[in-house]
Amino acid sequence: MKTLSIFAKTALTTLFALMIFASLAIAQSDSSRRTIAITYPLDRSVEVAFRGTTRLPRLKGYATVKRQGRRGTRVELSIENMPRAYELGGIYTTYVLWAISPEGHVDNLGEIKRSGSNFVTSKVDVTTPLQTFAVIVTAEPHFLVKVPSKMVVLENLVPVSSHAIPVETMQVQYIGNASDYFRDPGVPPIADVNFTSTPTALLEARQALNLARFAGAERDAPSELRTAEADLQQAEGAWRMKGTSERDMDIFARQAISSGAKAEEMAIARRAARERREEIQRRDDAIRSAEANTASATQENNRLKAELDNERHARELAERDALNATEQLRDARTEIARLRDEMQGVRTEAEDAKVRLARIEGEKQAEDSRRTAEKRSADQRAAAESLKQALARLGAVRDSSRGITLVLGESLWLNPRSSRLAAASNSKLDSLAALLANNPDYQVVIESYTDNGGSDAMLQQLTQDRSRVLAERLSASGLDITRIQSSGMGAANPVVAGNSLASRAKNRRTEITLVPPRQ
Repeated sequence: MKTLSIFAKTALTTLFALMIFASLAIAQSDSSRRTIAITYPLDRSVEVAFRGTTRLPRLKGYATVKRQGRRGTRVELSIENMPRAYELGGIYTTYVLWAISPEGHVDNLGEIKRSGSNFVTSKVDVTTPLQTFAVIVTAEPHFLVKVPSKMVVLENLVPVSSHAIPVETMQVQYIGNASDYFRDPGVPPIADVNFTSTPTALLEARQALNLARFAGAERDAPSELRTAEADLQQAEGAWRMKGTSERDMDIFARQAISSGAKAEEMAIARRAARERREEIQRRDDAIRSAEANTASATQENNRLKAELDNERHARELAERDALNATEQLRDARTEIARLRDEMQGVRTEAEDAKVRLARIEGEKQAEDSRRTAEKRSADQRAAAESLKQALARLGAVRDSSRGITLVLGESLWLNPRSSRLAAASNSKLDSLAALLANNPDYQVVIESYTDNGGSDAMLQQLTQDRSRVLAERLSASGLDITRIQSSGMGAANPVVAGNSLASRAKNRRTEITLVPPRQ
């Protein structure tokens, strides 16, 4: 009976720990939602209408969508009656366009910028490698978010069927962000006097730092948080400083957004690692407790065996005296039957102990498997370092929030305003294509930038053509086109401020980002 009590306590302790872990997992889970995905036919333009959700019922939009084979699917979206994002809640500062695949994967296609003080019309022109996808617009704290918030303001509708352009639709399910940050029950603070005139990028930078702090960066990523705070202070100072151009202020603010997003990501990763270590420690403690209980059960078993031997000896004495006392013999036989029952109970408990030992061994094997997986992850990181060394022979390499970024200079092209590749770049591009093809786990994002010398439309078209030409060139050299996503960024995100020849030359660049698979 003592042995049964010990094992009962162990089982209750383990069950209680599992219930705690399950409740934590449920509290941190994201929410599942549904929308309509459209399959777009090849080389045919499809007109898609968009309608606002109940959050913004007056909002509407129209898009021209065309799948262009290896160049991906181009989406030209125009939205009418778009208000400021913070009118939906103080945590929202901007709008983000999302593509959702049939498997439920979400892809941040980019920020939808708006200008003006009232309801305005906004336009965006992006490309995605997907063929079947849904398009939604959400209000977000900043443009570098990884998953859409619950504040969905616009969704695509089912296109009107046409015999000339048949389209297929399907229901898709995706995971949205349900963080407690978006459910703050507190009363909103009073807005600053100049809140409506504050640049959107600066509001995004403030929210990026708030999200990092909410994720626990003050504990788990203090260095990254200090960097983000310094970048935000620089952006705040640039905004208040007279004479600072809007473009320079935007550069400082977006650097603060990137730093804040990095601090949030590092805090989440380190917190998860810390909680995983604590969970392992709790599991090890439970295993040691179970081992101690097993040892105690073994001692109890030995004691019962010793008692059984003593009873057997007593039975032999009783049988020896049976000739003199028939009554004593009957009592002895009754005692023997009782001892046999107890012996069977002991055997049953011993079998139970063996089963528990086998289960403990199974848990140890599972732990060994987990450590093997961690080693495999370390090997993958080492392979990434080797890849960066190989990329460094082709251009400048840096780590970004999305992965490994290779920066190629203006020498790829015939001249600063040409989308034709220079002949001297062939060997470099062949080497790059072979290197990317030999690392098939990475997705390739091509982003072309130029200087601000010209109209926005001309610069956007130039960079769009360059990213497309480079994607086709790498595909021709053996790189799978489905791994490539190309975008023209125009004069956005300059690396150097100013209009000198040297500054403009540095801003004319092509960034190729290798996005690793999700773990």
